[in-house]
Amino acid sequence: MRTLLPLLRTAWACRVGPFVVARPPRGASAGPGSRTMAKYHREERGQPRSPSYRLFLKNEAGHYISPFHDIPLKVDSKEENGIPTKRTRNDESENLFNMIVEVPRWTNAKMEIATEEPLNPIKQDAKNGKLRYVANIFPHKGYIWNYGALPQTWEDPHQKDKNTDCCGDNDPIDVCEIGSKVLSCGEVIHVKILGILALIDQNETDWKLIAINVNDPEASKLHDIDDVKKYKPGYLEATVNWFRFYKVPEGKPENQFAFNGAFKNKAFALEVIKSAHECWKALLLKKCDGGAINCTNVQVSSSPFHCTQEEARSLVESVSSSVNKESNEDADQTWHFLGE
Repeated sequence: MRTLLPLLRTAWACRVGPFVVARPPRGASAGPGSRTMAKYHREERGQPRSPSYRLFLKNEAGHYISPFHDIPLKVDSKEENGIPTKRTRNDESENLFNMIVEVPRWTNAKMEIATEEPLNPIKQDAKNGKLRYVANIFPHKGYIWNYGALPQTWEDPHQKDKNTDCCGDNDPIDVCEIGSKVLSCGEVIHVKILGILALIDQNETDWKLIAINVNDPEASKLHDIDDVKKYKPGYLEATVNWFRFYKVPEGKPENQFAFNGAFKNKAFALEVIKSAHECWKALLLKKCDGGAINCTNVQVSSSPFHCTQEEARSLVESVSSSVNKESNEDADQTWHFLGE
């Protein structure tokens, strides 16, 4: 963990509970008709499908940010990028969230937010030095949704969930986006929540939110979990089946579920999100044991882990250099082995 840094106050700041979150000046907003991703830019470092690959995010001003800590959980209920946010019903204004896409639909590489690295870039998960790919679960190819996470949420591994009687899995809450478009790794989109599934993975609670991109053609028809059953028959059953079996090809047992694998509705899901957001707040204010989680951020000025834009840039350079060095050492060892 980084040493404690002094609080930073900016001319553009808003207070959210105990937090002061820095905001860019209004003049920096994108023009009408711009997409959510226009607020965030992706920067790739290293080669894809290699241990050195990292995808960093920048804000619209070109400054490095943490997708875990610096992207707001909720979309502004009044406007985004200076124009009204697209939504279908007024009562859904409180059900608009930012989602970070980690894995595009139909792909197999297990991409994820690196929660233990400074600024939490997206990388491909590895185990025992080997990059991880999910198996194809018949009849599907790779992930059957755009898969990602909600920022500013954390499933506390020391807090037992009252619904599942298991502690959290130490990650942001996962999201299965069921829209029609194949999205890109690192893309930030607006979603509305429809329901939730409680996966139990090695005695840890691993919530899986069901959501849809608000700009999807079918978004206007889907408001709760029963609408998914009505307009996308078989999709929820396929989701349970996928999560139940996706680790079996690795020699692991089938995953289990709370509530006998039944999906809970939107209201239930929103309460889970609220709880995970409170856990994240405690994490960023150092009011709980975050373990190896890296909480470095550039937006949450009241957090003791806050850093300046210059420090963030230096961190990116140091992380990239360190990862590239490790990758080169691995390559040298491989060539040495082949030459024996």
